[in-house]
Amino acid sequence: VQLQASGGGLVQAGGSLRLSCAASGRTFSSYAMGWFRQAPGKEREFIATISWSGGTTDYADSVKGRFTISRDNAKNTVYLQMNSLKPEDTAVYYCAANGRSYRSTSPYWNYWGQGTLVTVSS
Repeated sequence: VQLQASGGGLVQAGGSLRLSCAASGRTFSSYAMGWFRQAPGKEREFIATISWSGGTTDYADSVKGRFTISRDNAKNTVYLQMNSLKPEDTAVYYCAANGRSYRSTSPYWNYWGQGTLVTVSS
């Protein structure tokens, strides 16, 4: 499966952005999807995941209550709605696909998009 993330940009603290990740290739609905991010000088971290059906989601504590992951299997797209953005949310955001599990600790996050930069100014 090929992934293409989009929607990043510059936003002021307290603002909102919606990221999209369009998938092509194999059956999108058979994959769990996730969003991860990597800030400058830091390791990549888990943000949110969603099961193949969309019925189960998981969030990092740092974004819980502010970010919402969703998917539209008819459009082969997963979204990340980000509200109440903070400067510490500044990072490159990556979408990923997992054919076995939605769990962030799964070792099977094998498919990655190219990343989209989100910059939150104070």
